[in-house]
Amino acid sequence: MLYDDGRVACDDTRLILRWYYLWGSKRIPYWAIRSVTRRPLTSGWGRWRIWGSGDLRHYYNLDRSRPKKSVALEIHTRRHIIPTITPDDVEAVERIIAEHGA
Repeated sequence: MLYDDGRVACDDTRLILRWYYLWGSKRIPYWAIRSVTRRPLTSGWGRWRIWGSGDLRHYYNLDRSRPKKSVALEIHTRRHIIPTITPDDVEAVERIIAEHGA
């Protein structure tokens, strides 16, 4: 494992979003990631979204500590739904994804 905070993990081939689905994790191969966008978490944009979607476009994995965080990463793939994550170390996750070609 290159990174693992319990909710977001990165290994040699993919990004793993734990508690994305009710029944488990979402695995996104690095080759499927088109881009990553850093977004500030504001009271109107996801800070209080603990899990799921509020706009049918962004989908958040479960993170009970999200209200205490200030930055989210949008993971753009070729899908309509944009996985949106709040890793404990945003810079490390961005760097790992970039190093793997996304």
